Amino acid sequence: MRYEGSHTILLGGIGGDSHSVGLNILRQALTMEGYRVTYLGTQNRLEDFVQRAPLCNVVMISSMDGHARHYLRRFPELRSLYPAGGPLWYLGGNLDIGDGVGCEGEFREMGFSRVFVKFVDAERVLEVLSRDLHEVEPAAECPVLLEQAPPVALRVNGSSLEEKLPAELFERLRREVLAHWKTGHRAASLNDNAEFLGRQPSFARAQRAVSAGSQPLLVQPRSGVPSLREQIKLFKIFKGAGARVLSYQVDSLTRNNNYADAEAAIRESCATGVATLNGFPVINHGVPGLRRVMREVRVPIQTRHSTRDPRLLAEISYAGGVTSFEGGAICYNIPYYKDYPLHESISAWQYVDRLTGLYYEKFDIILDREFFGTLTAALIPPCLAIVTNIIESILAVRQGVRCVSLGYAEQGHRVQDIAAIRTMRQMAREILDNLGYKDVQVNTVFQQYMAAFPPDRQKAADLIYNSAVTAAQTGVTRVITKTPAEAVSIPRLEDNLHGIELTLRGIAAAASQPPSDEGRIAAESELIRREVSALLEQTVYGGGGDLAQGVVDSFRRGSIDIPFSPSVHNRGEVMTARDAEGAVRFLALGRLPFDGELRQFHREKMQERRRVEGLYSSKQSYRLVERDVLQIAREQYQGWPLFR
Repeated sequence: MRYEGSHTILLGGIGGDSHSVGLNILRQALTMEGYRVTYLGTQNRLEDFVQRAPLCNVVMISSMDGHARHYLRRFPELRSLYPAGGPLWYLGGNLDIGDGVGCEGEFREMGFSRVFVKFVDAERVLEVLSRDLHEVEPAAECPVLLEQAPPVALRVNGSSLEEKLPAELFERLRREVLAHWKTGHRAASLNDNAEFLGRQPSFARAQRAVSAGSQPLLVQPRSGVPSLREQIKLFKIFKGAGARVLSYQVDSLTRNNNYADAEAAIRESCATGVATLNGFPVINHGVPGLRRVMREVRVPIQTRHSTRDPRLLAEISYAGGVTSFEGGAICYNIPYYKDYPLHESISAWQYVDRLTGLYYEKFDIILDREFFGTLTAALIPPCLAIVTNIIESILAVRQGVRCVSLGYAEQGHRVQDIAAIRTMRQMAREILDNLGYKDVQVNTVFQQYMAAFPPDRQKAADLIYNSAVTAAQTGVTRVITKTPAEAVSIPRLEDNLHGIELTLRGIAAAASQPPSDEGRIAAESELIRREVSALLEQTVYGGGGDLAQGVVDSFRRGSIDIPFSPSVHNRGEVMTARDAEGAVRFLALGRLPFDGELRQFHREKMQERRRVEGLYSSKQSYRLVERDVLQIAREQYQGWPLFR
């Protein structure tokens, strides 16, 4: 017997993984095909799926951070509790921190019916699903039983007002923070920390030299391995290859403040010789380990992380000699966490910024604070990246920060990318000056294309080279590099070195390639400025003049809305796609506070794109978005950037 539609699908991500772009597209595709979709979002436990499985026809689990084995280690045991004839289990994503070879068979042996390794488009999933459910009776409708109880949120004590944290409150909080893990006590003495920190190479000074024109823009590779010795080795090699600033990326367990499991993984890595963490577990290595890194490498180093509660990480980073710390209350919350109330993330990051400010006020040490304007890294319009950067900068300088770095992820339309960086730098400078912070150093950071890369290494190499040309043309302070292996595996040492070399070549080539169309750049800049002003004005108004309160209000109302966010505190009504030229525009504006002229502009741009693609129905919007998200990964483009 053949059954049509109305089958029930349970869909979500597992573990600490925050990738939500593909899940959002698949959710739309399944819904438009007539399936009943129960969507759990990201960051679920295995038990969340198993408990609901008997009420579903298919359970779809996504894992993109390479730790699927860890998250699913009890799957065979839990699945065996249910009789044969239960739901089909699908697993997809980046399932291994290596190249994924052999993964499919391993997970099928666990009990998964279908395993999709790496990227798979929604149409392929729909085809497989249709065949698998051809003679399967739809599950009974049980929406109440399938509803998910609200997750327990992390509670962070402090203040969510814009005002500077009082000294007494900060000291009380600091005692609590340093007690979060056994390595915290080594960061207790600010005087001792400052004595070491003041002798380290400075991120702020390195960036100031670029802004002054005495040094070329900084090239910063990304890396993060579990072993202290291997991390030092990587840093020394990158330094020798021409990187004048460096950073480590912390592992997924540290990002979720799970230091106990990170410690166990370090022991396992040491015992087996195989890395079981996808980053550098700096909390576990502690202040002595980090100081060893600084002594041996002698290059300005930054902590990059996306940690839920960043306070202990900031303490140990600064005490260990790190002079730049990335993240903020919006950029390391809304794109990464399912249920992290904004007033709590604001409190956590106020602590980080106050700590940063204290090192300046007490010891005259300027530390850099960078904001991850990349957000969800997929089809982010410049105005959203810029307004979050500016808001984070204002909140930071209110706590005493004296050096900020505003991040932006390349979208692939050179005119739009150049206009975005220029507008971001100009508006941030103007606003901070008007608020009385003329002494605050403002830097800009260009992230090479952050979404899915082409599998073909030559195409990936061309992308990186031409991305570096764009970065240099923007006048950016710093560029964070990618590697030609991004789509294939965790980059090896030689991949990182190739990425650095390609980037340096692109920067050099840009000297003879000035931007080709200043008129179009100026027009795009004016458009972006109008959009950012509208968003920022509404945020200030919504908070009654208090920017921190305004942030909470803006996300609640949807007057700031980040596409593809996993957060329940983000309305998720905004959709984005490329226009016919490749610039990122709004496909659905949701409740953004744009005037009629701005709304009409985006409507016309997307109507033109629909005509080109032949996708006129709103029910086909997911196809438009999916094409754009996977266009580069599928190598369905002529060259990079998409428009020059």
